[in-house]
Amino acid sequence: MSGMPDDQPPKSAYELAMERLRKRDEETGELLATLTDEQKAAIAEIRNFYDAKIAEQEILHQSRLRSTWDPEEREAIEEQLRRDRERLASERDAKIAKIREKP
Repeated sequence: MSGMPDDQPPKSAYELAMERLRKRDEETGELLATLTDEQKAAIAEIRNFYDAKIAEQEILHQSRLRSTWDPEEREAIEEQLRRDRERLASERDAKIAKIREKP
């Protein structure tokens, strides 16, 4: 009989979701590629670089905010930080995706 033995506890929602995702990936032909140590190191380096760039932007942002009390100018500064963060995150993700695509 092929089923779960009665002595196993029920699966958690997380385990069930991961099982469904694996099954869907198998059906669509998507496979998770195993990354080489070199790829992992390159991805870590990219993440560190962009984490530092984002931290730098946040420090500059705080400095700019301290220099003004004008609500419109403060709002513009906030918007600039959001755009910078999105741009940096997008660059980071694109570079990581490129590394993941390499065989």
